[in-house]
Amino acid sequence: MADWPVHAKITGPIVLIGFGSIGRGILPLIERHFDYDKSRFTVIDPVDTHREMLDIRGIAFQKVALTKDNYREVLTPLLTKGEGQGFVVNLSVDTSSLDIMKLAREFGCLYVDTVVEPWTGFYFDNTLGNEARTNYALRETVLEERRRNPGGPTAVSCCGANPGMVSWFVKQALLNIAADTGLKIEEPKTRADWAALAQKLGVKGIHIAERDTQRAKSPKPRDVFVNTWSVEGFVSEGQQPAELGWGTHEKSLPDIAGTHSSGCGAAIYLKSPGADTRVRSWTPTPGPQFGFLVTHNESISIADFLTVRDDSGKVAYRPTCHYAYHPADDAVLSLHEMFGRAGKMQASWKILDENEIVDGIDELGVLLYGHAKNAYWYGSRLSIEETRELAPYQNATGLQVSSAALAGMVWALENPTAGIVEADEVDFRRCLEVQLPYLGPVEGVYTDWTPLDGRPGLFPEDIDESDPWQFKNILVR
Repeated sequence: MADWPVHAKITGPIVLIGFGSIGRGILPLIERHFDYDKSRFTVIDPVDTHREMLDIRGIAFQKVALTKDNYREVLTPLLTKGEGQGFVVNLSVDTSSLDIMKLAREFGCLYVDTVVEPWTGFYFDNTLGNEARTNYALRETVLEERRRNPGGPTAVSCCGANPGMVSWFVKQALLNIAADTGLKIEEPKTRADWAALAQKLGVKGIHIAERDTQRAKSPKPRDVFVNTWSVEGFVSEGQQPAELGWGTHEKSLPDIAGTHSSGCGAAIYLKSPGADTRVRSWTPTPGPQFGFLVTHNESISIADFLTVRDDSGKVAYRPTCHYAYHPADDAVLSLHEMFGRAGKMQASWKILDENEIVDGIDELGVLLYGHAKNAYWYGSRLSIEETRELAPYQNATGLQVSSAALAGMVWALENPTAGIVEADEVDFRRCLEVQLPYLGPVEGVYTDWTPLDGRPGLFPEDIDESDPWQFKNILVR
């Protein structure tokens, strides 16, 4: 695009927390799409590897690791200096999203993040039970804060590619399936309307189905964790328990499942690490594939958002929902190496930047299954080549995330008093309008594939042939 639109004006300070791959990626998007005072823009990160990018732009940088003890001291002067409404863009790891969100709202600032992140140590705390280490538990802390302090400055929780963008894809996919099956409807306007539509279509479940085929010039060295986005973030979430929204069509819980005694009740967890738990899924390029059932907020929030309850409050319908992630091949090898030594991470790690990648795409979408047309994948198929043309400092995976955070920022600025919201609750059309220029081909594909294809094969399997879309047929055991 020759002329990038300026979507809004940020009248107060901007504080960007985290200058890793996504933080660097969102920088040129903020520069393109907002009117703001550069002298009031501050970036915070515990390392200064890429400080030169900020120095040449005249953007302030603070080399500091935010902790539970110092975050108020560090952030308060930045958020309270001068007039206007500030904006906190939290793209960091090992910092409490909830605490920083509360501080931002305390000072009347807008806020966006891509994950409900805890303070350092949470993910690997062996004094906590698996239930306490889940994203379900983390999400409930944000929902509780919303109940205690409704309304006020807008804070968009979990607004990256996934969680985030995929919730908008689900809504568009539901509309597409309705149109393609001849179901005449008015576009849903409320949460209840969207849930009723999913139920009426007979959607049994949703995979966040992703295949990253980006390939580096040099092969992965031994004892190095290689990925196309945050290694720290991936390792942390990959060692949490696998989690999934649990649908009403499911006949029985897995024998390794755990349930929650409080909260929304929309999800279960498995007593195994997500990045070492495989599921059968499908994306357009490879077709059938194994993915990792890595825990993500959207697995819970989408299932919760699409829940239908009867007059007594009992759940009448809910789709199963979970991530089915096949990362870049180097990342798969890295996981295999790490779990081969009982989950101990490699001595060093590397995030592949746009200059190190030879080719490939990040094919990220939603696979809605069990309806009249079997299964429908809808999503982004962004290549590294197109990414290089669209924006600097990031690969295809990063641009899908940073452009979603951009959309969340735009929506917050246009709706500054919405309180704490999840990506499922914002205007999906407006957010996709902002984001689509950065997503490459966005398309839908129907498939006849089911997880029973070719099974049972040479070996006996415990499968449910009466319903291909039972989770027991999807989980790889």
